[in-house]
Amino acid sequence: MTPETLAIQAREAPHPGAGGSAPLERFVYNDAIVRAFLLATVLWGVVAFLVGLLVALQLALPVVNLGFSFTSFGRMRPLHTNAAIFAFAGNAVFAAIYHSTQRLAKARLFSDFLGQVHFWGWQAIIVGAAVTLPLGVTTGKEYAELEWPIDIAIALVWVVFAINFFGTLVRRRERHMYVSLWFYIATIITIAVLHIFNSLELPMEAMKSYPVYAGVQDAFMQWWYGHNAVGFMLTTPFLGLMYYYLPKAAERPVYSYRLSIVHFWALVFIYIWAGPHHLHYTALPEWASTLGMLFSIMLWMPSWGGMLNGLLTLRGAWNKVTAEPILKFFVVGVTFYGMSTFEGPLLSVKEVNALAHYTDWIIAHVHAGALGWVGLMTFGMLYWLMPRMFQVPLWSKKLADAHFWIATIGILLYIVPIYVAGLTQGLMWRAIDSTGNLSYPDFVETVLALMPMYWLRLVGGTLYLAGAVLCGVNCLKTMAARPARYEEPVHEAPALARDYVEPPKPRSRLKDAPVLDLAHRLDVWQQGWWHRRWERRPLRFTVWVTIAVIVASLFEIIPLFLIRSNVPTIASVKPYTPLELLGRDVYLSEGCYNCHSQMVRPILAETKRYGEYSKPGESVFDHPFQWGSRRIGPDLAREGGKQSALWHVLHFQDPRQVTQGSVMPAYPWLLERQIDFNVIEPRMAAMQRLGVSYRDDEIRDAAESARRQASVVAANVVADQGPAGLENKEVIALVAYLDRLGKDLFETPPSAESPTASQTAGNEPAGRERPPTQNVKKAETTTAAIGAAAP
Repeated sequence: MTPETLAIQAREAPHPGAGGSAPLERFVYNDAIVRAFLLATVLWGVVAFLVGLLVALQLALPVVNLGFSFTSFGRMRPLHTNAAIFAFAGNAVFAAIYHSTQRLAKARLFSDFLGQVHFWGWQAIIVGAAVTLPLGVTTGKEYAELEWPIDIAIALVWVVFAINFFGTLVRRRERHMYVSLWFYIATIITIAVLHIFNSLELPMEAMKSYPVYAGVQDAFMQWWYGHNAVGFMLTTPFLGLMYYYLPKAAERPVYSYRLSIVHFWALVFIYIWAGPHHLHYTALPEWASTLGMLFSIMLWMPSWGGMLNGLLTLRGAWNKVTAEPILKFFVVGVTFYGMSTFEGPLLSVKEVNALAHYTDWIIAHVHAGALGWVGLMTFGMLYWLMPRMFQVPLWSKKLADAHFWIATIGILLYIVPIYVAGLTQGLMWRAIDSTGNLSYPDFVETVLALMPMYWLRLVGGTLYLAGAVLCGVNCLKTMAARPARYEEPVHEAPALARDYVEPPKPRSRLKDAPVLDLAHRLDVWQQGWWHRRWERRPLRFTVWVTIAVIVASLFEIIPLFLIRSNVPTIASVKPYTPLELLGRDVYLSEGCYNCHSQMVRPILAETKRYGEYSKPGESVFDHPFQWGSRRIGPDLAREGGKQSALWHVLHFQDPRQVTQGSVMPAYPWLLERQIDFNVIEPRMAAMQRLGVSYRDDEIRDAAESARRQASVVAANVVADQGPAGLENKEVIALVAYLDRLGKDLFETPPSAESPTASQTAGNEPAGRERPPTQNVKKAETTTAAIGAAAP
């Protein structure tokens, strides 16, 4: 077995019916594209971790944003997540796929030109994100914040990538597709489906759009995307990476071919169902979140099958782990994969989710997977590729070993304090004293309790960043010693025979068994002949992957969208006024959804703290939904009417003026930035096209209506001895929006003759929800059933 095929399992001997031997063809691999993505991975990794460190520091020390809008937490966090996922991990995935696919296919990249288009197009997308997100240009959807021009660019570049990948498979000289290629196929197909359908939006300005989905449907689509984007951008391609580079580094074949089949198909089919478990106890229909939970639990076993397949590949080679830093990275990375894929199903269980959701426990879980699994696997691959791509020995093996230990210690110092912080938050939020009242009624008490953990996390993040810098130094020093001209080894392989005949179906191993023919058929099935046929047919394999992904998705999407009772309407819920709509856009632009949720769950402690639990019909006009996924600050679903306009203004000017100990950054620019009243009319018109019940006369009068409401809000600020001259400032629009939240749920519905009322109610009296008093009673009984904290 040659070095190029060392990691590939032995395949069948050629069948006599396959025709004569094919002539040998000579070819060279395109390693220049691999080197380009390798260097980009190192560069963007350092950037992503540096921005993450800034974000973590702001939680402990809010003044670190220096008073600039573009460095505030709400704008930096999306930049950090996008840089980590799409810049660091994305470039690593492309480097791995372009390198391993050429070797597994025994073919040069389909198109060197398309490879260059892919590389520079992807870097341009990253730069676009790095510019627009700090400027507050965002859709307001987690992990999908980039606006429509960049979304289109992502789709186009992804198509270029797909053409190059599948074109290489078509030109392959190795008939059998190795397991890594299966995971690459699943990644390319699924990410395309997720991105396209989650990014359906109505553009209305050069860098402004509204998603076509609203409320419950938007929440479902977002977490269908959010969960599976993690699964198919940070899991499946890295499993393909594991199946190729781990055996290469260990010089051992993969432990079990059959286990890899089970692992792959179970992951592809089951993973896509699991997204709704992120929305337990929200306004999403319970059947959807329960279905997500069941499939998440089922996902545990195949995930651990993959972990064991990776670790058992090292059988007989564990002595190498102590000496080879590359294997250290791989072993600990695969171990973190096992930990994360156990914790994920655990967090999907409703009782656990009720405690953990919105807390830092979720942040710890995400970073254990991102830093431990994705990060360590990427660094292991980089160290394996560096000497081969630069054609010189690694500059310092000791430095790589130091990187491993610094990164591992850094991960532990990061996630352990945040796990503690998450449990602390969850328990403090739901703690009820002997009198039946909240033990910690002031939300900031829970924030102050986390400060020591935030500082410890900062130490861990600093160490992890330091490790990435060491990797960068090692990479640059290795590259500096490269030859003046890279050698291009010429490889030889026979072309695929056009007259290839499939081997006959194997016979059953059962002899004289007095059973039905079904037993013999099952035995033949278990031998895996059917899958080996698929592995020789990329098109058929890709079609089956596509079917598995789409069918699993449609089973959840179709009922949620077509059965109207899933989202019962509320007659009193009206569309936002022009000023409130503009204030909501300011809320999105400043990234407030990164710290605040707008979803009161039917849990006793939450209804006591915030008020009536949230209903599906409340968010029917929300494009996009704003339920959130984290509470660094309190929930805002019932914020309307709780505070005066002056309180909100002072809070944005400097939160410490009204809440001692707050870690919210100041937003002084909101008191200075002018409202652009001219954008309101086209934005309302866009909302109308999306189904929001604005009348034509309301849209024509939008700017004037917004000015009138802004004058009233500004007058209220002045009446409370606040600053004057704010009627044209963005802070007034944001205050108007916040003061609206949750108020119309308790208002008397408009008369049936009103056009807005009839459209809001949907002319379906039977679909309306019960009066608030009945809902409160239901909330209290429901929370008792799910185990809210006892006195």
